[in-house]
Amino acid sequence: MVYETLLYAKRNAIGYVTIHRPEKLNALNRTVVEELFDCFQHLQRDEEVRVVILTGTGDKAFVAGADINELAVQTPVEGKATSQAGQKVLDLIENLGKPVIAAINGYALGGGCELAMACTLRVAAENARLGQPEVKLGLIPGYAGTQRLPRLVGKCQALEMILTGEPVTAEEAHRIGLVNQVVPAPELPATAEKLAQKIIANAPLAIKFAMEAVNHGMEMSSAEGQFLEATLFGLCCTTTDMKEGTRAFLEKRPAKFIGK
Repeated sequence: MVYETLLYAKRNAIGYVTIHRPEKLNALNRTVVEELFDCFQHLQRDEEVRVVILTGTGDKAFVAGADINELAVQTPVEGKATSQAGQKVLDLIENLGKPVIAAINGYALGGGCELAMACTLRVAAENARLGQPEVKLGLIPGYAGTQRLPRLVGKCQALEMILTGEPVTAEEAHRIGLVNQVVPAPELPATAEKLAQKIIANAPLAIKFAMEAVNHGMEMSSAEGQFLEATLFGLCCTTTDMKEGTRAFLEKRPAKFIGK
């Protein structure tokens, strides 16, 4: 897959997506959003890809935010359409059915923070900064930041970040539960790959169903979420991988999962 604003590679069951606008600190414009949607649609269908690692070019920014040149001239109708287009892409990433790991290699601000939050897991370099500074521009987060941030860090912490517009350090992001790990910048790619390989070692359908149970269950009552979990647990019991996994455990050998 060849894109104007993205770099793509596939190795060892990992799909690598890199936002490539170094001259703009990888800011999101209309082309990036459209190409991300196309790329992740392909990744969703590609059975060879088990985990995706998403990052930005360079060592300064994951995604520094939206392209202000585009935002500054939008009408209300265009603004709503822009917000909905971004939400559509991030919903696809969140519900891809495969884990997406954000390797946050610098600034993740505005739309960049929202993009990282749509990923399944987040690993940040020590120099990373995450935040929602939209109020400083007379705006609010538009790519579901007002919804995902409080779900990740709690209402109180989310409101402080959104209303002040001030970014948090990688260490603070880890403390409040916004990122999973913080590592020295040179170790970021290897750390993300190591995490991906740990996931790849497990049963693909179990991974998919576990993510579905968490993502959808969080929007349900406890009783509804437990019913969904039981249903997906039952589906796991129909799979070849479940039979292989339990047999391998009893035979004290590594399991060989096939995703069926």
